Amino acid sequence: MPGQEGSRESSRTPRASRPREGMAPLPTGRLSEQVAHRRGSMGGLLLQVPSPCDLAADAYSGPMELVLLLVVIGGLVAVAVTAGKTGKRRELARAESEVAPVKRLAEEDVTALGVELQDLDIELAGHPLDAGANADYQRALDAYESAKVAAAALARPEEVKHVTEILEDGRYAMACVRARVAGEPLPQRRPPCFFDPRHGMSVADVPWVPPGGAQRDVPACALDAERVRAGAEPDIRKVMVGSRRVPYWQGGRAYQPYAQGYFGAFSPMDWMFMGMLFGGGFDGLGEGIGAIGEGIGDMFGGIGDGIGGMFDGFDGFDF
Repeated sequence: MPGQEGSRESSRTPRASRPREGMAPLPTGRLSEQVAHRRGSMGGLLLQVPSPCDLAADAYSGPMELVLLLVVIGGLVAVAVTAGKTGKRRELARAESEVAPVKRLAEEDVTALGVELQDLDIELAGHPLDAGANADYQRALDAYESAKVAAAALARPEEVKHVTEILEDGRYAMACVRARVAGEPLPQRRPPCFFDPRHGMSVADVPWVPPGGAQRDVPACALDAERVRAGAEPDIRKVMVGSRRVPYWQGGRAYQPYAQGYFGAFSPMDWMFMGMLFGGGFDGLGEGIGAIGEGIGDMFGGIGDGIGGMFDGFDGFDF
């Protein structure tokens, strides 16, 4: 029957397309697509929520990165401090190697002054000394004692200047004693003998041409002045440089303070401390280049000392 067939067809409609009682009708068309899109977005948000394992890993990675950073910083500090200590050891070794020959030279000069004082004492035997002669003689004795103490305490090459200043003053005091005893005027204070300051106060300036150098007027004692005028070799004070014996002014920069103490108070001798007189020629040039390299190494060593000083007394972090 027609009415029955229509009711059957309506009963064949799928249940999914028919809303249940009490429920909103399902969206269709564009509305359905929008709903699906929103559901997908919510699913993405749900996927972005970190899991408990991820949270634990993040919490663990923070302290680990800090520990690694501290390890790296500690390594850098250790390297810098080691470099600083190495630079200090190198500087001490260099200072010791430079001061040893200069100290030996100063001690020999002090001994020479002591011998001269003994000779002077023999000369003065039986001669009465007035107040002036007594004062000068005591001044010479004091100079000997002071120079002996200063030479024993030498720690750096530049300190030898104080020793030779004292020795120069002591020798002039001895010359004053001799003049007073002989009834002569006090001698004019002149530089020591250029060729060997142990020869005492110079008596004249003589023209002299060093090997490979220009002519200079240099102060000389009586014997060396006579030798130079005769064309003979003067009695030059020599020092050991490696396996060679060279004049003291070619011994290197460590011997410059030695000469400054003897000749620094006499302006005509300023030429001694200019140019390469105490550089030893090409040896001095090599020393200069080596000093530049050592200075660069010491600079980095100083940086290490500074960084190491920042961490002095450091016991660690408290977490």
